[in-house]
Amino acid sequence: MPKVSTKELFGKAYGGGYAIGAFNVNNMEIIQGIVEAAEEENAPLILQISKGARSYAKHEYLMKLIEAALELSGLPIVVHLDHGDSFELCKSVIDGGFSSVMIDGSHLPFDENIALVKKVVDYAHPRGVPVEAELGKLAGIEEHVNVSELDAIFTNPDEAQEFIERSGCDSLAVAIGTSHGAYKFKTEPKLDFERLHEIEEKLPGFPLVLHGASSVLKEFVDMCNQYGGKLPGAMGVPEAMISEAVKTGVCKVNIDTDLRLAMTAEIRKAFVENPENFDPRKYLGPARTAIKEMVKHKLHVLNCVGKA
Repeated sequence: MPKVSTKELFGKAYGGGYAIGAFNVNNMEIIQGIVEAAEEENAPLILQISKGARSYAKHEYLMKLIEAALELSGLPIVVHLDHGDSFELCKSVIDGGFSSVMIDGSHLPFDENIALVKKVVDYAHPRGVPVEAELGKLAGIEEHVNVSELDAIFTNPDEAQEFIERSGCDSLAVAIGTSHGAYKFKTEPKLDFERLHEIEEKLPGFPLVLHGASSVLKEFVDMCNQYGGKLPGAMGVPEAMISEAVKTGVCKVNIDTDLRLAMTAEIRKAFVENPENFDPRKYLGPARTAIKEMVKHKLHVLNCVGKA
Protein backbone atom coordinates (compact mmCIF):
# COMPACT_ATOMS: atom_id res chain seq x y z
CA MET A 1 0.00 0.00 0.00
CA PRO A 2 1.33 3.50 -0.80
CA LYS A 3 1.76 6.15 1.87
CA VAL A 4 -1.44 7.89 2.96
CA SER A 5 -2.03 11.31 4.46
CA THR A 6 -3.53 12.18 7.82
CA LYS A 7 -6.51 13.72 6.05
CA GLU A 8 -7.50 10.25 4.80
CA LEU A 9 -7.37 8.78 8.30
CA PHE A 10 -8.69 11.56 10.54
CA GLY A 11 -12.19 11.65 9.09
CA LYS A 12 -12.72 8.01 10.01
CA ALA A 13 -11.10 8.45 13.43
CA TYR A 14 -13.20 11.50 14.34
CA GLY A 15 -16.48 9.74 13.66
CA GLY A 16 -15.29 6.39 15.00
CA GLY A 17 -14.29 7.42 18.53
CA TYR A 18 -10.65 6.44 18.20
CA ALA A 19 -7.29 8.09 17.59
CA ILE A 20 -4.35 7.18 15.37
CA GLY A 21 -1.13 6.38 17.20
CA ALA A 22 1.75 8.59 16.07
CA PHE A 23 5.01 6.88 17.04
CA ASN A 24 8.46 8.43 16.70
CA VAL A 25 11.08 6.43 14.81
CA ASN A 26 14.88 6.62 14.83
CA ASN A 27 16.21 3.31 13.50
CA MET A 28 15.33 -0.03 11.90
CA GLU A 29 14.37 -1.92 15.07
CA ILE A 30 11.98 0.80 16.20
CA ILE A 31 10.27 0.91 12.80
CA GLN A 32 10.02 -2.88 12.68
CA GLY A 33 8.59 -3.15 16.19
CA ILE A 34 5.97 -0.47 15.58
CA VAL A 35 4.88 -1.79 12.19
CA GLU A 36 4.73 -5.42 13.32
CA ALA A 37 2.49 -4.39 16.22
CA ALA A 38 0.14 -2.42 13.98
CA GLU A 39 0.06 -5.25 11.45
CA GLU A 40 -0.92 -7.81 14.11
CA GLU A 41 -3.60 -5.47 15.47
CA ASN A 42 -4.74 -4.29 12.01
CA ALA A 43 -4.38 -0.64 13.01
CA PRO A 44 -3.66 2.47 10.92
CA LEU A 45 -0.36 4.09 11.72
CA ILE A 46 1.56 7.36 11.76
CA LEU A 47 5.35 7.05 11.73
CA GLN A 48 6.84 10.31 12.95
CA ILE A 49 10.31 11.56 12.15
CA SER A 50 11.71 14.49 14.09
CA LYS A 51 14.42 16.86 12.93
CA GLY A 52 16.82 15.10 15.29
CA ALA A 53 15.94 11.61 14.03
CA ARG A 54 16.34 12.74 10.43
CA SER A 55 19.76 14.15 11.24
CA TYR A 56 20.78 10.99 13.14
CA ALA A 57 19.62 8.30 10.72
CA LYS A 58 19.51 10.34 7.47
CA HIS A 59 16.39 11.00 5.45
CA GLU A 60 17.19 8.42 2.77
CA TYR A 61 17.74 5.53 5.19
CA LEU A 62 14.51 6.21 7.08
CA MET A 63 12.44 6.54 3.92
CA LYS A 64 13.77 3.25 2.52
CA LEU A 65 12.98 1.49 5.79
CA ILE A 66 9.44 2.88 5.71
CA GLU A 67 9.16 1.90 2.05
CA ALA A 68 9.93 -1.69 3.12
CA ALA A 69 7.32 -1.44 5.89
CA LEU A 70 4.68 -0.32 3.39
CA GLU A 71 5.54 -3.17 1.05
CA LEU A 72 5.60 -5.86 3.72
CA SER A 73 2.66 -4.80 5.89
CA GLY A 74 0.05 -3.47 3.49
CA LEU A 75 -1.02 -1.02 6.22
CA PRO A 76 -2.16 2.57 5.68
CA ILE A 77 0.89 4.47 6.97
CA VAL A 78 1.45 8.21 7.24
CA VAL A 79 5.03 9.53 7.17
CA HIS A 80 4.90 12.65 9.33
CA LEU A 81 7.37 15.36 10.31
CA ASP A 82 7.20 15.91 14.07
CA HIS A 83 7.89 19.42 15.40
CA GLY A 84 9.22 20.99 12.23
CA ASP A 85 10.91 24.22 13.27
CA SER A 86 11.21 26.05 9.94
CA PHE A 87 9.61 26.45 6.53
CA GLU A 88 12.83 25.17 4.95
CA LEU A 89 12.69 21.88 6.88
CA CYS A 90 9.03 21.35 6.00
CA LYS A 91 9.73 22.05 2.32
CA SER A 92 12.64 19.61 2.33
CA VAL A 93 10.66 16.69 3.78
CA ILE A 94 7.65 17.37 1.55
CA ASP A 95 9.96 17.29 -1.48
CA GLY A 96 11.52 14.14 0.03
CA GLY A 97 8.28 12.16 0.20
CA PHE A 98 6.70 12.84 3.60
CA SER A 99 2.90 12.65 3.46
CA SER A 100 2.22 15.00 6.43
CA VAL A 101 4.12 17.73 8.28
CA MET A 102 3.92 19.62 11.54
CA ILE A 103 5.20 23.17 11.69
CA ASP A 104 5.64 24.21 15.31
CA GLY A 105 5.34 27.96 15.75
CA SER A 106 3.93 27.67 19.27
CA HIS A 107 6.86 29.66 20.69
CA LEU A 108 5.97 32.62 18.48
CA PRO A 109 3.40 35.38 19.09
CA PHE A 110 -0.08 34.52 17.78
CA ASP A 111 0.14 36.42 14.46
CA GLU A 112 3.67 35.21 13.73
CA ASN A 113 2.65 31.61 14.42
CA ILE A 114 -0.21 31.98 11.94
CA ALA A 115 2.07 33.54 9.31
CA LEU A 116 4.60 30.68 9.59
CA VAL A 117 1.90 28.00 9.41
CA LYS A 118 0.27 29.66 6.40
CA LYS A 119 3.59 29.78 4.56
CA VAL A 120 3.96 26.03 5.03
CA VAL A 121 0.31 25.41 4.13
CA ASP A 122 0.69 27.38 0.90
CA TYR A 123 3.54 25.10 -0.13
CA ALA A 124 2.15 21.82 1.22
CA HIS A 125 -1.47 21.87 0.06
CA PRO A 126 -0.79 22.08 -3.70
CA ARG A 127 1.36 18.98 -3.21
CA GLY A 128 -1.36 17.08 -1.36
CA VAL A 129 0.31 17.27 2.06
CA PRO A 130 -1.74 18.24 5.15
CA VAL A 131 -0.25 20.44 7.85
CA GLU A 132 -0.43 20.14 11.64
CA ALA A 133 0.12 23.25 13.76
CA GLU A 134 0.27 23.95 17.48
CA LEU A 135 -1.50 26.61 19.55
CA GLY A 136 -0.39 26.90 23.17
CA LYS A 137 2.85 25.60 24.68
CA LEU A 138 3.37 22.24 26.39
CA ALA A 139 5.79 22.03 29.28
CA GLY A 140 8.67 19.56 29.09
CA ILE A 141 11.70 18.69 26.98
CA GLU A 142 11.80 17.00 23.57
CA GLU A 143 14.89 17.56 21.42
CA HIS A 144 14.94 21.31 20.60
CA VAL A 145 11.62 21.91 22.41
CA ASN A 146 12.25 22.97 26.02
CA VAL A 147 9.48 24.70 27.97
CA SER A 148 9.36 25.11 31.74
CA GLU A 149 6.13 24.58 33.68
CA LEU A 150 6.02 28.32 34.36
CA ASP A 151 6.19 29.08 30.64
CA ALA A 152 3.58 26.52 29.58
CA ILE A 153 0.47 28.07 28.06
CA PHE A 154 -2.83 26.21 27.62
CA THR A 155 -4.61 26.59 24.30
CA ASN A 156 -7.08 29.47 24.30
CA PRO A 157 -10.39 28.18 22.86
CA ASP A 158 -11.34 31.69 21.75
CA GLU A 159 -8.22 31.90 19.59
CA ALA A 160 -8.43 28.42 18.09
CA GLN A 161 -11.07 29.12 15.42
CA GLU A 162 -9.35 32.29 14.22
CA PHE A 163 -6.04 30.42 14.14
CA ILE A 164 -7.19 27.62 11.84
CA GLU A 165 -9.21 29.94 9.60
CA ARG A 166 -6.29 32.29 9.04
CA SER A 167 -3.54 29.68 8.85
CA GLY A 168 -5.38 27.00 6.86
CA CYS A 169 -3.89 24.17 8.94
CA ASP A 170 -5.51 20.73 8.78
CA SER A 171 -5.09 19.62 12.40
CA LEU A 172 -4.23 21.36 15.65
CA ALA A 173 -2.06 20.22 18.54
CA VAL A 174 -3.62 21.58 21.72
CA ALA A 175 -2.14 22.15 25.16
CA ILE A 176 -4.50 20.89 27.87
CA GLY A 177 -2.05 19.62 30.47
CA THR A 178 0.11 16.96 28.80
CA SER A 179 3.90 17.35 28.85
CA HIS A 180 6.88 16.36 26.70
CA GLY A 181 9.59 14.02 27.93
CA ALA A 182 10.01 11.49 30.72
CA TYR A 183 10.06 13.82 33.72
CA LYS A 184 6.53 15.07 33.41
CA PHE A 185 4.76 15.59 36.71
CA LYS A 186 5.54 15.50 40.42
CA THR A 187 1.90 14.86 41.25
CA GLU A 188 -0.82 13.15 39.23
CA PRO A 189 -1.68 15.31 36.21
CA LYS A 190 -5.13 16.59 35.51
CA LEU A 191 -5.99 17.16 31.89
CA ASP A 192 -8.29 20.10 31.29
CA PHE A 193 -11.16 18.27 29.63
CA GLU A 194 -13.44 21.27 30.02
CA ARG A 195 -11.02 23.27 27.89
CA LEU A 196 -10.79 20.41 25.39
CA HIS A 197 -14.58 20.26 25.05
CA GLU A 198 -14.76 24.03 24.61
CA ILE A 199 -12.20 23.84 21.80
CA GLU A 200 -14.19 21.04 20.18
CA GLU A 201 -17.40 23.06 20.36
CA LYS A 202 -15.71 25.92 18.54
CA LEU A 203 -14.13 23.57 15.97
CA PRO A 204 -16.75 20.91 15.25
CA GLY A 205 -15.33 18.07 13.17
CA PHE A 206 -11.80 19.47 13.23
CA PRO A 207 -9.00 16.99 14.10
CA LEU A 208 -7.16 17.72 17.35
CA VAL A 209 -3.80 16.30 18.42
CA LEU A 210 -2.30 15.45 21.80
CA HIS A 211 1.46 15.76 22.20
CA GLY A 212 3.35 14.63 25.29
CA ALA A 213 0.93 11.76 25.88
CA SER A 214 3.31 9.04 27.07
CA SER A 215 2.34 7.44 30.36
CA VAL A 216 5.90 6.77 31.66
CA LEU A 217 4.83 3.32 32.79
CA LYS A 218 6.35 2.49 36.17
CA GLU A 219 7.34 -1.04 35.20
CA PHE A 220 9.81 0.26 32.61
CA VAL A 221 11.19 3.04 34.81
CA ASP A 222 11.76 0.43 37.54
CA MET A 223 13.31 -1.95 35.03
CA CYS A 224 15.71 0.75 33.78
CA ASN A 225 16.73 1.47 37.38
CA GLN A 226 17.04 -2.21 38.25
CA TYR A 227 19.59 -2.73 35.51
CA GLY A 228 21.88 0.20 36.20
CA GLY A 229 19.85 3.31 35.49
CA LYS A 230 19.02 6.30 37.61
CA LEU A 231 15.71 7.64 36.44
CA PRO A 232 13.95 9.72 39.07
CA GLY A 233 10.34 8.92 39.80
CA ALA A 234 8.14 10.50 37.17
CA MET A 235 4.42 10.50 36.54
CA GLY A 236 3.14 10.40 33.00
CA VAL A 237 -0.36 10.91 31.67
CA PRO A 238 -2.70 8.20 33.03
CA GLU A 239 -3.90 6.02 30.18
CA ALA A 240 -7.49 6.39 31.34
CA MET A 241 -7.21 10.11 30.55
CA ILE A 242 -5.85 9.37 27.08
CA SER A 243 -8.73 6.96 26.46
CA GLU A 244 -11.18 9.66 27.56
CA ALA A 245 -9.61 12.22 25.21
CA VAL A 246 -9.84 9.97 22.15
CA LYS A 247 -13.58 9.55 22.63
CA THR A 248 -13.89 13.20 21.64
CA GLY A 249 -12.20 15.17 18.85
CA VAL A 250 -8.66 13.96 19.45
CA CYS A 251 -7.66 12.05 16.31
CA LYS A 252 -3.89 11.75 16.79
CA VAL A 253 -1.88 10.94 19.91
CA ASN A 254 1.92 11.26 19.94
CA ILE A 255 3.94 8.59 21.77
CA ASP A 256 7.72 8.61 22.01
CA THR A 257 8.98 8.49 25.61
CA ASP A 258 7.24 5.20 26.42
CA LEU A 259 8.95 3.56 23.44
CA ARG A 260 12.34 4.85 24.54
CA LEU A 261 11.85 3.55 28.05
CA ALA A 262 10.73 0.09 26.92
CA MET A 263 13.64 -0.22 24.50
CA THR A 264 16.25 1.08 26.93
CA ALA A 265 15.03 -1.18 29.73
CA GLU A 266 15.45 -4.29 27.56
CA ILE A 267 18.90 -3.27 26.37
CA ARG A 268 20.10 -2.58 29.92
CA LYS A 269 18.70 -5.90 31.05
CA ALA A 270 20.50 -7.73 28.22
CA PHE A 271 23.85 -6.20 29.11
CA VAL A 272 23.52 -6.91 32.84
CA GLU A 273 22.36 -10.50 32.38
CA ASN A 274 24.84 -11.26 29.59
CA PRO A 275 27.82 -8.93 30.08
CA GLU A 276 30.00 -11.04 27.78
CA ASN A 277 27.65 -10.54 24.83
CA PHE A 278 28.79 -8.32 21.96
CA ASP A 279 26.27 -9.38 19.30
CA PRO A 280 23.91 -6.44 18.63
CA ARG A 281 21.16 -8.87 17.63
CA LYS A 282 21.12 -10.26 21.15
CA TYR A 283 20.13 -6.91 22.67
CA LEU A 284 18.44 -5.09 19.78
CA GLY A 285 16.20 -8.11 19.13
CA PRO A 286 14.64 -8.06 22.62
CA ALA A 287 14.45 -4.26 22.38
CA ARG A 288 12.48 -4.56 19.14
CA THR A 289 10.09 -7.00 20.82
CA ALA A 290 9.64 -4.57 23.73
CA ILE A 291 8.74 -1.81 21.26
CA LYS A 292 6.25 -4.13 19.57
CA GLU A 293 4.50 -5.09 22.80
CA MET A 294 4.37 -1.47 23.98
CA VAL A 295 2.81 -0.35 20.70
CA LYS A 296 0.23 -3.15 20.75
CA HIS A 297 -0.76 -2.02 24.23
CA LYS A 298 -1.04 1.62 23.13
CA LEU A 299 -3.17 0.74 20.11
CA HIS A 300 -5.76 -0.71 22.50
CA VAL A 301 -5.60 2.42 24.68
CA LEU A 302 -6.30 4.50 21.56
CA ASN A 303 -9.15 2.18 20.52
CA CYS A 304 -7.80 1.90 16.96
CA VAL A 305 -7.37 -1.89 16.83
CA GLY A 306 -9.04 -3.31 13.72
CA LYS A 307 -9.44 0.12 12.12
CA ALA A 308 -6.85 -0.19 9.33
